[in-house]
Formats: sequence, C-alpha cells, structure tokens
Amino acid sequence: MELMICLAARYLEDGATVVVGTGAPCAAAMLAQKLHAPGLVVMFEAGGMGPLLPTMPISVGDSRTFWRGISASSMTEIMELCQRGMVDYTFLGGAQIDQYGNINSTQIGPRDLPPRVRFPGSGGANDLASLCWRTMMITPQDQRRFVPRLDFMTSPGYLHGPGAREAAGLPPGTGPYKVITQLAVFGFDEATKRMRVESLHPGVDLAQVQDNAGFTLLVAPQLPVSMPPSAEELALLRREVDPYRYVIGRN
Repeated sequence: MELMICLAARYLEDGATVVVGTGAPCAAAMLAQKLHAPGLVVMFEAGGMGPLLPTMPISVGDSRTFWRGISASSMTEIMELCQRGMVDYTFLGGAQIDQYGNINSTQIGPRDLPPRVRFPGSGGANDLASLCWRTMMITPQDQRRFVPRLDFMTSPGYLHGPGAREAAGLPPGTGPYKVITQLAVFGFDEATKRMRVESLHPGVDLAQVQDNAGFTLLVAPQLPVSMPPSAEELALLRREVDPYRYVIGRN
C-alpha cells in the first residue's frame, strides 16, 4: 500500500486540483502537498475545498476536510467545478475494472437477476469519471477485479474504445489516466484506449501481471521498474500523513 500511495502522489503536480475520497487517495494527496505540491488544491465531495488537512479524515464530510480551507462549499458546487472543467484529477475505486477503464462499484452478478453482492453504487463516482480531466484508481489486482466484461458499468472509462466517450456526450480529452496496483502501474494506449502496463513494481515480472488480469494487457515499449518510496516519502507517510496507520496498515 505504501508504494501505491507514493506512486499516486508523484502524479499530482503543484497547482493542480483533485477530488479525493478517504483512504489511499486522500493519503496520496496529503503526501503530495507535503513533498512537492504545496499548492495542490484538494477537494472533497461533501464540499470541503482546499483544506490544509491536519490529520487523516475518516469521511468526505469529516470536519477536517474543511480545516483552513478555501471554501466550505457543498456537493453541488464541487460537481459544478467538475462540469466546468476545473478539476484536473480524481480518484475512484470499485469492485471491477475492464480494459477501457470502465468501473463497477454497484453489484456482482447479472443485471437482470438479484445481485450476488450489492455495493454502495455510484455516489458521485459517475459524475467525477464523466467530467474530471484525468481519473486514477488505486486498487488490488486479480482476475476478479480486472475483468473482460463488467457486471454493471457504474462509472465510464473509455466505454468501448476510441471516440466512444465523445459520442456519448462526455467532454473531449477526459478519461482514465492511471491505474496503480500492488503489481504495476497502468496507463491507456492513445490509439486504442486499452489499458497497458507502463511500469512493473520491484520483484514483479510481466507474466505475473498478465496472470492477474482477465483480459490481454498491452505493454508499453519501454517498461521500467517503478521507483520505490524514498526515505523521505516513507517518513512523511508514516509520521505525518497516516501516523495511526488507518490506510497503510500496521505490518
């Protein structure tokens, strides 16, 4: 988990805007602010905008998500900013993801039958995936999550390929950006919009990554090893971002 959080934090540049939930995405945003992006504007679905988070919040409506912020706004205003194209990044989670970055956080099982498992559903995830410029996901990877076909599409990625988002009326230039797992970092091929492996974590080989996906992965021409967390990143993450280890665990 520490590696995934540190990798995600490195993608968040100074001066950017990001809507996060709790857990690993919030930890990544807090770490980025403390390291290289003090001007990163962090926003929460419940309305907190630009807080200087003192400690890890436990919900998107936690009072800490408003602490010394730019604005104590509302969900409506956060979504309006997304719709106006003013949010650079968002993080989403889910039970399933397919090769085009479409996400299921609604149910497991066929849509026309009672679901085997029912999840909370979209919340604001569909809006964020539809309207923010770049969507990232931090998730465990296995064949149950990386599936050839979703049981239910909650949040749109590149739908069924090039041009599909635009044809559906979504803003041009938006869509999935990175998927970060315990095995690798994935991006999306510009021509096909399919998921591709962009770096392997230390000690992981390509066969292991493919074995833990239910569809054929594309592979970038150059495949570096993901840079491990630095001593500074780990110190900040463990001592200041998540000292009680709510997210990174106690191992």
